Amino acid sequence: MLWRGRRQSDNIEDERSDSGGGGGLGGGGQFRVPIGGRTGGGGSILLVILVVLAGWYFGFDPSQILGGGDGGLLPGGGDQITETQDNGNAPANDEMKQFVATVLADTEDTWTGIFKSQGLTYEDPKLVLFSGQVRSACGFASAAAGPFYCPGDHKVYLDMTFFQQLDQQFGASGEFARAYVVAHEIGHHVQNLTGIMGKFNQMRQGMSEADANQLSVRIELQADCFAGVWAHFTQQKGILEQGDIESALNAAKQIGDDTLQKKMQGYVVPESFNHGTSQQRQTWLARGFKSGKLSDCNTMSGPI
Repeated sequence: MLWRGRRQSDNIEDERSDSGGGGGLGGGGQFRVPIGGRTGGGGSILLVILVVLAGWYFGFDPSQILGGGDGGLLPGGGDQITETQDNGNAPANDEMKQFVATVLADTEDTWTGIFKSQGLTYEDPKLVLFSGQVRSACGFASAAAGPFYCPGDHKVYLDMTFFQQLDQQFGASGEFARAYVVAHEIGHHVQNLTGIMGKFNQMRQGMSEADANQLSVRIELQADCFAGVWAHFTQQKGILEQGDIESALNAAKQIGDDTLQKKMQGYVVPESFNHGTSQQRQTWLARGFKSGKLSDCNTMSGPI
């Protein structure tokens, strides 16, 4: 990915120097939409998502249901990021921060243009870099839960050690795999701005867990498709290099619910899928990339 020398977004909030401390942070109303099917043995991550969603929507503290803890969602806490945490000592303009700021800037340019073409105004989100743990408008978050988007403050939260985990644990290497992570979370921001996320909240009320799982899958696959739409326009700018799209597609494969469950617990539980299978995630990412049209990202009706 030819990102060096391009515009970097000013909408980066670097809180790494403020992260990592316990300091009275508690659970509370967090809307977490992780990118990668972090499934727990014998249960569904969607239960956590639904409890947190309900807390955010109805105003109660989900930690009282979830029992607190560090937010780990893999069997036995296995999703803890094991790389040494920097705790804010990285240079203010380290290369990875510059990379993220450049990707964010490109998403801003792309989505501003798309919204303008439809007579809408795109609101740039903020992207918060943190180390270890962070407090958002949606509550407390641990790096172990992965990147997430908070609709309450229109911010994406990212501990960049997740990129190391993506490479070393999930086998998804490459700069464009990392760019896909950012673009997927921006896809949730687009859903929030367009009202899709609000409708999701309304629709899931009163659903069975199985039906709510299926709805969650559709939301996540649409975010993948939106990431593909961004990649489509990025390619038109001549930024992509050979192998970049393959890198992103491999990332989508490696974080599919079926692939993660098989790797981490040795078997799959299809009714617990909440992000989509590897094939589904690849298909919708590729679909958005091929057409560059939002109309081709309608995951809310028909087969997925």
